[in-house]
Amino acid sequence: MAQVPQRFFDALAVRTWCGLSLRALGRAREEIDAINVYPVADGDTGTNLYLTVESAAAAVEAVFAAHELDAGARGASESPGGASLSPGAAGQAPPGAGGGPSLADAVGAMAHGALIGARGNSGTILAQLLRGMAQVLTAGGDPGRAEGAGLRRALRHAAASARQAVAHPVEGTVLTVASAAADAADGAEGGCAEVARAAYEGARAALAATPGQLPALERAGVVDAGGHGLVTVLAALVETFTGRVPGPVAVPHARAERGGEGLADAHAPAGECATETVAEENGPAFEVIYLLEAEDAAVARLRQRLDALGDSLVVVGGDGLWNVHVHVDDAGAAVEAGVEAGRPYRIRITHFGHGDAHTTKAERPPRERAQRAVVAVVPGEGLAALYAEAGATTLLARPGEPPASGELVQAVRRAHAREVVLLPNDAELRHTAAAAAEQARTEGIRVALIPTRSAVQGIAALAVHEPERRFDEDVVAMTSAAGATRHAEVTVAEHQSWTTAGICQAGDVLGLIDGDVAVIGADVSQVAATVLDRMLSAGGELVTLVLGDAAPRAVADRLEARVREAYLAVDTVVYRGGRQGALLLVGVE
Repeated sequence: MAQVPQRFFDALAVRTWCGLSLRALGRAREEIDAINVYPVADGDTGTNLYLTVESAAAAVEAVFAAHELDAGARGASESPGGASLSPGAAGQAPPGAGGGPSLADAVGAMAHGALIGARGNSGTILAQLLRGMAQVLTAGGDPGRAEGAGLRRALRHAAASARQAVAHPVEGTVLTVASAAADAADGAEGGCAEVARAAYEGARAALAATPGQLPALERAGVVDAGGHGLVTVLAALVETFTGRVPGPVAVPHARAERGGEGLADAHAPAGECATETVAEENGPAFEVIYLLEAEDAAVARLRQRLDALGDSLVVVGGDGLWNVHVHVDDAGAAVEAGVEAGRPYRIRITHFGHGDAHTTKAERPPRERAQRAVVAVVPGEGLAALYAEAGATTLLARPGEPPASGELVQAVRRAHAREVVLLPNDAELRHTAAAAAEQARTEGIRVALIPTRSAVQGIAALAVHEPERRFDEDVVAMTSAAGATRHAEVTVAEHQSWTTAGICQAGDVLGLIDGDVAVIGADVSQVAATVLDRMLSAGGELVTLVLGDAAPRAVADRLEARVREAYLAVDTVVYRGGRQGALLLVGVE
């Protein structure tokens, strides 16, 4: 991390700010999580903000690393006699002038990193705040740094763009705090240090007033969690330009007065921010988040479609890449709306669950964890919706983009349960899932890892899942169901290769049974039929077919007809998997 203080808002200042923000949010994460009660009391606002800034900081570091490598490659041809500047020295040459990243490089990376890594309402809105700042700081042929006036304009545009990204803005949330920061910055004279300090003080005052603006916060006796996170980020901005950390934010917790009212009475949960619909007794059951590649016109239609489906709608981004967040009852419809608009990926669907986010105050204290949840890695949007509708928390694994253990840990946290059954649904993810399970156990969560090797095994396990059973009994039943399900897939070879069935060429259709290539052919339907016959030769009662988007439409019909004609006692069920990589997944139980 570069030294502080920085005099100007340049690339080094961006790097420093991201690093300090990440460190500050790391310290405040649990405190912010604890006051998260609106719009859903799922206790993850601090964590979501931390992960969003972590992604932004990593993107900025990658830009600096790339420029350092480039500078090293040119080192032999450069004069060795030049003066050496300390990275954080006052009066330094503008970044970009000597081969380092420019301000545009750094803020662009920060905004993009936050966009693709945004989590939850709070993280999504923070990503738009950073994008709004970047739009100002990269406009007009910036010479490499901004002074106080530029920072003022950036904060004003950030607040306005974040408010526009939210379908139904509500006062008393992070939007209010962002607007107050911009208002205070507008009245500040001087350089970046003075503007940052004014923005911080304005935001802190607005945060203290949030309980009077949002009844859910007043009942709980807390300030807005998303707003607290933004104040923490602005405090890091002050430290970037002054070298000093502002005083800590006073965070009230649930009040004990008024006859015991407080957090337990806040049945309209609160914290991250931003919609006019306060989820009281019957809020939506699912949180759906995904990245989306789409044109502006398609996104405008998507906003209208999702607004009609649920609440807490936030759509941020631009230039063809968007981050979509919404709370809905029909998770499948929300994903399908994204498919119609463009290409959704990194889809995350969280089921709030019974006794968690949307039951009434008579039924449970807010933020009470569910007793048990299932977390599953799935390879396609259709399967993600199917699993979510069955009550699972899902993590989408795009082809060639397997999730890291940290993403699995976060999915376990999002499940918000004391006991979690983890379904990796991929043999190659077994060790990653084991590492995630160990990490979750250190946080007090009881985790059982069922080594499912395919999504069809996960479907079989989920079908026998009974949360009312003892945990061990439930895990045994799910493990037995998964183990009794043979799995296969039909896919297309990407290049020439030796396989257990012989040599395949690029473009050949491959049939894999239990992970090994068993059939090589040219026709999808014929290969699929051969695979199915081989699997059913050992017996079976139920065939599960999951069709990918690229599979011929007639494949399922032909396979269903074959099962009816040749295997009279076998039933067939067909699902649409979306962009799942394989043309077809097959399960036989």
